[in-house]
Amino acid sequence: MWSTRRRVVGLLALAVSLPAVEEAVLVAVRFHAARGMAPQVTAVWPYDSYHDLRWLLVYHDSWLTFWAGLVALVLLRGLLSALLTWLAWPDTAPRPSRRWLLRRNLEVAVVAAAVVSPWAALSVAFSAVALSWYLFASLGPMLLTAPFLARAGVVDRWWRGLPTIELFGWSTLNFAVLTLAGALISSVPGWWAVPLAGLAGVANGLLWLRTVAAAALPARVHLPRFPAAPIAIALAVVGAVWAESFIGVAAGGRGPWRPPVLSQRLPDRVREAVIVLGGHDSRWDGEPAADPRVERFSYRGLDRSGRPLPYRPEATHQSLDASAALLAAHVEALHRRTRRPIALVGQSEGAMVARAFLDKLPRGPVTAVVMFSPLVQAGRTYYPPPGYEGWGVATGWQLRALFWLANLPRPVKDYPDEEFVRSMLVDAAFYRNRTLCPVPGVRMIAFLPTVSAAEAPPGEYTHVPVYQQPAFHGGLVGQRAVQDQVIRFLAGEPVDHPRREYDLLQRLGAAWQAPSLLLTDNPVWSATREGDPARTGRVCQPR
Repeated sequence: MWSTRRRVVGLLALAVSLPAVEEAVLVAVRFHAARGMAPQVTAVWPYDSYHDLRWLLVYHDSWLTFWAGLVALVLLRGLLSALLTWLAWPDTAPRPSRRWLLRRNLEVAVVAAAVVSPWAALSVAFSAVALSWYLFASLGPMLLTAPFLARAGVVDRWWRGLPTIELFGWSTLNFAVLTLAGALISSVPGWWAVPLAGLAGVANGLLWLRTVAAAALPARVHLPRFPAAPIAIALAVVGAVWAESFIGVAAGGRGPWRPPVLSQRLPDRVREAVIVLGGHDSRWDGEPAADPRVERFSYRGLDRSGRPLPYRPEATHQSLDASAALLAAHVEALHRRTRRPIALVGQSEGAMVARAFLDKLPRGPVTAVVMFSPLVQAGRTYYPPPGYEGWGVATGWQLRALFWLANLPRPVKDYPDEEFVRSMLVDAAFYRNRTLCPVPGVRMIAFLPTVSAAEAPPGEYTHVPVYQQPAFHGGLVGQRAVQDQVIRFLAGEPVDHPRREYDLLQRLGAAWQAPSLLLTDNPVWSATREGDPARTGRVCQPR
């Protein structure tokens, strides 16, 4: 029979060793972008399963490897959690048999995988399109289900009653510890990350002690007959469908979009004519801008007289290459009509269209580009088109199911395989490395809301001037102070306003991103000449 001291020492040794080993492997293979995830390997439910499933959903290349990996992860997670629970069991509570603990934790591993999997898939989608709303949406269910699942591996009738305030407190503290650990690990060079991961493992071990004690010796269970856990779990699973609809609204794409640059006249000191590019699911009814030097870009192209056509949200779903070709024609038409150099002002997808245009087509008379809420380091994960196998095949079908359900009440449908998304996945090497890189002969600036700090792993993300301001994705473009900075930039004045907290927020998000799929691993990208920020933490690397 193990003494209490030996069990605590064994618990801490196990909780420390696994994060340290995973961190050492990540440092050894130079996987910079994923270093903040390692402490979660011995975290309390469901953060441990969230860790496992994100790795699996990115790094499987066939249905066979997915199902084999899922079974292996569920078995290993059940075994590990049963052992951690046994080692953490308080002496003052009756101890269940090891067989019971093993069976129960295997059951919880299956439940956690089912609950967490759709949210882990959304986190992979976040890494594909670099839209921070997906990241934030995927974390809510972790906090909601954590006290229920932490209790599930310890007590018999865990689905009845509300978890105690202690369980809520310890599970929330676990989230905070993992967030802080990911930030610290991402802030130190190389092998210094390994002892930090070990320290995070110590915190995990202590939290196992407190969490198991809080579940095994509850002060009082409120509503002891109420099936609270099944309701919370059902809300978490169904919420994965609601979240996709919420993300579309929160991202600010749908509906009319008329920023000040369209509704106000430009001052005379701005010498360029301006093309304004709306974001994904935007629409335009043909209403002209207040200034004749400003025109709205149309995702449908130009009419016979060279004027942009009205468009509906579906038009924005085309590939970035197709939109860039339409933009090239618009640039030429507006330059020919005004005899002025051209400036581009794009938001979200519109910013990506402008960036694709600069890379793939002659820039011609374009001398300035303003990018609002560009997708920072998009294309960090992958899933193949329907009918093909490849990296992320099961993830792709899970996302298709989620989007199919979310699309049922929508007049405008969004799909994970629409040409816009697919074009970013195919050209991921470029968008991952060069979105915010300078282009010779073109003045560039990115207006970044602070929420976008979570959109890229810690490290470099820009080599062009930035203007950062507290806001959500797409929320900067209508602000009066921001409009003044846009006019200053278009007039040729230097604008550069980074915020100190941006780097901190970027590091705080490191623990909760899906691991990047390395460029060298995917045959679709293997011929690329781009450097990989996932390995180096640097962007704009020479080709």
